[in-house]
Amino acid sequence: MTMEISGLPLELWRLILSYMRLPDLGRCSLVCRAWYELILSLDNTRWRQLCLGCVECRHPNWPNQPDVEPWSWREAFKQHYLASKTWTKNSQDLESSNCFYMFWRKKDRRVLCVGPGCEFDSLRRALLSAGVYDRIVLLPGVYEEQTEIFLKTPVEIMGRGKLGDVALLASFDQHCPTMRLCNLVFMPAWFTPVIYKTTSGHVQFDNCNVESGQLQIHAPGTCQVKFCTFNQSSINFHSVAISLLENCEFVGSENASVTIEGCPSLDRNWACKHLTMGAKSRSVLLQMPESPLCNISKLESQGHLPGGNMRTCEIVVGEEPGHLFSASQTGAMLKRACEKENGLSGSLPAAPKEEAVTMDTDTSDSELSTSSENEEESESTCQLPYQAHSLSHLLAKVIHGRPQANGLTALQNDYELKSLPQEMQKDREVQALANAVQGCLVRKCLFRDGKGGIFVCSQGQARAEGSIFRDLTYAVRGIQNSKVIMLKNDIHHCKTSGIFLRLGAGGLIADNDIHSNCEAGIDIRKGANPLILCNRIYGGLRSGIVVLGNGKGIIRSNQIYGNKEAGIYVLYNGNPLVSGNHIFQGLAAGIAVNENGRGQITENVIRENQWGGADIRRGGDPVLRSNLICCGYSDGVVVGERGKGLIEGNTIYGNKGCGVWIMSSSLPHITSNQIGHNSIYGVAVFCRKDDANDYLANQGGNENFNDEGEAANWENELESEDECLTSRRPISVALVESNSISHNGAAGLYVKSSEALNIIGNAIHANRDCGVSISQSSQLTRIANNSISCNSLGGVLVETECRVDLRGNGIYDNNSHGVASRGDGVVTENDILGNKGCGLRLLQAADMKVIKNRIHSFRGYGIEMLDQTKGVVQDNVIFQGKSRRAISQQTSSGDGCIVQNNKLIAFRKKFDAAWTLENPPARPHIEGSSRGVSISGNSQKVANVTARIAARMDRGCHSNGSIFCTIL
Repeated sequence: MTMEISGLPLELWRLILSYMRLPDLGRCSLVCRAWYELILSLDNTRWRQLCLGCVECRHPNWPNQPDVEPWSWREAFKQHYLASKTWTKNSQDLESSNCFYMFWRKKDRRVLCVGPGCEFDSLRRALLSAGVYDRIVLLPGVYEEQTEIFLKTPVEIMGRGKLGDVALLASFDQHCPTMRLCNLVFMPAWFTPVIYKTTSGHVQFDNCNVESGQLQIHAPGTCQVKFCTFNQSSINFHSVAISLLENCEFVGSENASVTIEGCPSLDRNWACKHLTMGAKSRSVLLQMPESPLCNISKLESQGHLPGGNMRTCEIVVGEEPGHLFSASQTGAMLKRACEKENGLSGSLPAAPKEEAVTMDTDTSDSELSTSSENEEESESTCQLPYQAHSLSHLLAKVIHGRPQANGLTALQNDYELKSLPQEMQKDREVQALANAVQGCLVRKCLFRDGKGGIFVCSQGQARAEGSIFRDLTYAVRGIQNSKVIMLKNDIHHCKTSGIFLRLGAGGLIADNDIHSNCEAGIDIRKGANPLILCNRIYGGLRSGIVVLGNGKGIIRSNQIYGNKEAGIYVLYNGNPLVSGNHIFQGLAAGIAVNENGRGQITENVIRENQWGGADIRRGGDPVLRSNLICCGYSDGVVVGERGKGLIEGNTIYGNKGCGVWIMSSSLPHITSNQIGHNSIYGVAVFCRKDDANDYLANQGGNENFNDEGEAANWENELESEDECLTSRRPISVALVESNSISHNGAAGLYVKSSEALNIIGNAIHANRDCGVSISQSSQLTRIANNSISCNSLGGVLVETECRVDLRGNGIYDNNSHGVASRGDGVVTENDILGNKGCGLRLLQAADMKVIKNRIHSFRGYGIEMLDQTKGVVQDNVIFQGKSRRAISQQTSSGDGCIVQNNKLIAFRKKFDAAWTLENPPARPHIEGSSRGVSISGNSQKVANVTARIAARMDRGCHSNGSIFCTIL
């Protein structure tokens, strides 16, 4: 049957239907499809009126977004109506006949009125006369009971009029299976602060206010609280299996607003299955997720992202340095570098890259001039081929420039932030936690202007979704093996940490906005081990996340930015797994590992931080692997006093300080990294201590790491914990090996150290100063099996009183001398070829043993000894360049220098074949493809593919960065 509705205009039908009550609308919708669609079209008119006019509920988005309309008023009204009937679903004897049960309940239900002029003058008398499921209506007024009321019959108590017209000063103790209270204001009686208590039954509160009192729910009891305000009040749950708090407001609590204590009980009442079904059907996981890029755009529009005068600049690793530095900056850097080189090596200027440099036979040795085209041709004829050495694969990545499109896409995909649905699909543990519904469920609630939000202890379980926590002392605290699940909440302006977990607490903290808190956004300590995924943690007055006191945790796919201290701060044996995060625009370090902190820090993007991208000191011993550390306003990686750690497979580029800054008292292992395009040194080792006290004051040393003001003696509380380090090679001397160090603004590797150092198997290429500069080295610095090539000045520079061991290196095509030394040591079995100055220059009081090297210079001397040079020059092979200069000895006393058994080879173009390096081939020689390198597939991908990203950088270098030493 179809009923025609075209006889009247649609607007007139809507006007007529707007006067109908809810039962009549339901009947009309059953007439036919046309009438059904007509009823649905009343969503913004009649359904909205019914929803807002109902005394049992408030605006569907109250209290967090009362100005935002729901996507459907009819659906919101339907959901509330169904939820309001939960308390009546406890029939056990009539389950087999649901229809008969509904008719039976309606038949016997009465309405009892309480108030002046009514049948009952007090609530107690009405309760004594009420039957099962009767409704007791309280007329406006204040009702006070002098003794505790025991509820033995399931009834509904409702206030008439607006919320606030009916007030109850009473204490209830429920002993019946179910109860419902609606549209009432509860105040504590004079004899107890407990307003309501249940130990077995289910209670439902709708649209109520609770003033200065407590609700207590004991297992197997349950509760459902909706559209209620708790003013200086709290709810305590004891071992509850499940309870729901929805659309509630908690204001001004003196302690925690919601306390969940005890493991969820296995003893469950009748309401548990209904509450579980309702919780799952309205989960925030069913909502459409926003992409990370949308979140960033939204935050930018709201003004949360820091940084005025921001610009977007594209930085390319592996291309010409001009992409990173302006012409004026480049010129000034080269001028300073030339001045420093000339002080050590004589007046040899750096030539432009397009010009070849030759020794003029009519002038002094220190005067150079550009060669003609014929001279360049002759040089290419007698040039020694050296490109096929063991580190040529590292140079290929630098020289060949941009990667293939598929390789770049793969790298960008590796660094892309994952959403929560992607994490759930990838990790079954995350999926299980996200779908778990047990304990207390808090949804779309507002906690404000009080001490605490949610407190979970003694194996209790809590779940918070879509709620707001603001202006509290803390938002959520979990202790004593409790489990906390936080999804899509907004936590901000807390006086201490936003989320605080300790004593074995765990759970899932995912897709939350955590910002503007006075202490850490998330504080993990004393064995707590949560999953922290896909959050936005920003604008904190301290660190974003703090892990200490044997705290653990998995920190993955988060955006951590704009915090005043470190984005992630690990100390006191904290040992988290940190991967796949974007940590950027922090006002201090990106990640700081201090005071014996540890951790696995892998595959993160750490960029644009004011201090070091990663800062390790005071016993910190992390694994820093396969991260992208770029565009920082200071150094890329800082290893300070007593710092340790494995720094492997990272891409460190575009930082305004050094790529890696190391203090000589530290013991790091730096391997298989790509370090390029940094404004100062690629790797710098210093012996001067930075002021650790000033560092801690700024880095988070004043952060409140005590619990509620108690003195924390971490040395006594730390648990002994064995860590499996099978993948890490033990070292006793700081080790820099198998890195690609290129296109940095000063020396590739600068050493001013009081400790021993090993520099092994690195490709040091095209830096804007010398390749390796040893400025101070009282202990032996071992430089072995490196490729040092095409640097703007010399290959290796050794200052007075420095001790070095140069062994097995290939030093090629540098724009000044191959090796220039004032210090002591050994130069043996190196290939020093094609450099624009001398191959090896010894001057002042140098005392070197130069043995079994192959040396070639186009125009300079192969070996030049000046001043008071001492040592031994023996068994070397010297390929004479066009100038035919082999060895020059201009020392003040020839007795101190022994020159013997050196072989000179001159090239004759007409008769000789091209020169080659044989027996052995070109150095360096490294056994296998990469000696001592243990690197995962992802880190290998990072090392193999050159990356381009768009990064926000402020104009100019900030003065308050972490460049701890005055370097230039």
